[in-house]
Formats: sequence, structure tokens, C-alpha cells
Amino acid sequence: MDKQKKPLFYEKGKFYFTSQLERKFYFGLTIIMLSLGILAKAGLF
Repeated sequence: MDKQKKPLFYEKGKFYFTSQLERKFYFGLTIIMLSLGILAKAGLF
């Protein structure tokens, strides 16, 4: 089976993902938090 080639897979009750997917996920969260912080500081949120 090619489990290692999939960026995300589920096995035995756990999710497994590649480090590349983890980087993209946390980068997206960082951008969202930065945007919300700017909006809060500007008084729009």
C-alpha cells in the first residue's frame, strides 16, 4: 500500500499527515490569526 505517498490518511483511530501538509496548515492558520489581529487592532472586528 502507498500510505506514505498520501498527504493525509486515517489508520487505527488516528490521522497521519506529511510534514509538508503540516507546514501548509500552520501557515494558513498563521495568516488567519495575523489578519484577525490586524482587523481587531483597526477596530473592525
